[in-house]
Amino acid sequence: MHEFFRYDTDESRRSLLARARKVALTALQQYDLEWERIQFIQLSDTITYKIETSTGESFLLRIHSDRLSIEEIHSELSLLEALNQSADLNVPEGLACCNGSYVLEISTEEGYQRPYVTMMRWVEGEHASGKFTDDRVYSMGVMMGRLHEAAANFVPPSDFVRPQWGVDSFRRDMVKLERFYPRFLSDEAWRSYQAAAEKIVTELAAMHRNDHNYGLIHADLHSGNIVFNEERPYPIDFGRCGYGYYLYDMAGALLELYPKQRRTFIQGYESVRKLEPDYVQHLQCFFVMFMIENYCHHASDPRESSSLMDEQPYALAYIREYLNDAPFLFHVIEPVK
Repeated sequence: MHEFFRYDTDESRRSLLARARKVALTALQQYDLEWERIQFIQLSDTITYKIETSTGESFLLRIHSDRLSIEEIHSELSLLEALNQSADLNVPEGLACCNGSYVLEISTEEGYQRPYVTMMRWVEGEHASGKFTDDRVYSMGVMMGRLHEAAANFVPPSDFVRPQWGVDSFRRDMVKLERFYPRFLSDEAWRSYQAAAEKIVTELAAMHRNDHNYGLIHADLHSGNIVFNEERPYPIDFGRCGYGYYLYDMAGALLELYPKQRRTFIQGYESVRKLEPDYVQHLQCFFVMFMIENYCHHASDPRESSSLMDEQPYALAYIREYLNDAPFLFHVIEPVK
C-alpha cells in the first residue's frame, strides 16, 4: 500500500495533486454546502483548497498526510473550538459533515492509503505585503500573547494528543537534514550546523518547564499564517500546533522581522504576558533552532535549493554569533562572506 502523499519527483507530485483533487471533490459531496468554486492553495504537510459557496461563505478543505493520526487531528479541532471562545481571538474552526463527523476518511485510487479530510471555516483577511509597519508588528505580538494566554487556560480532554516540539523532534529533523544538506551547504557549513545543534540540545535539556513558559503553542506562526482584517491580525493554519516552550513559538515569528521590530513584537507580547527576566538567552537558542528546522523542512525539495543557498550567509552569521555566545537578536548582523 503506497502513501497517499508520496511525491519525490515532479511527475509524482503531479500525480499526487491529481489524486488529491478527486479526493477533495468526493469529500465535498459529504458536506451540506452549495459550493461554486474549488481553488488549490498549496501542498505542504497538508493539501489545501479554498471552497467558495453561493452564500458568500468560504471554507478551507484540508487533505492530511499520515504525519498526524486521526486522534491528533481531532485534538487540533477541539483546541480551535476552545480558542474561539475567547473574545480576543478568531481562529479557524472545524465544520461537521452531514453525518456529524469532523474528520473524514476518503477512498482514493487503488493501491494508495485513504487520506483524512477536514473542512474548516475560512478566516477572512489578507496576508501582509511588503514591509511590516511597527503597529502591525506590535499587534502581532499582542495576538500571540492572547493566543498563549487562551491556550494556557484550555483544559484538554483525556484523549487529547498533539506533537511535542523539543529535543526529540529537533533530533529527527537533523537526521533528515543530514541526508539533504549537500544541496545547499558546504561540509564546513554543515559542521557549524552540527555544532549549533549540539548546543541547542544541551540548552534544551537544561531548561525547566513550568506553566508560565511551556504549553500548547501554534508552532508555525510566521507571516504566511497570519491574515489582517481591518489591521487586526488573526492566526491561521494550526496544523503544527502542539506542546512546546512559548519562546519557541515567538522565535518562529521573529525570524522574518528586523532587529528593531523584534523588540516591538516582544513589547506587544508583554502587554499581555510578561516574560521571565532572563528570556533573551533562551529566545536566541529557539531562534537558531527554528531557523535550522525550517531548512530541515525545505531541504528535501530540490526546487528550493537555490533560495536556501542564498540565505546561508545570514543563517551562518546567526549560527556564528550563537556559538560565540554573542547577543544577536536585536543587532544587525553582518553576513558571512
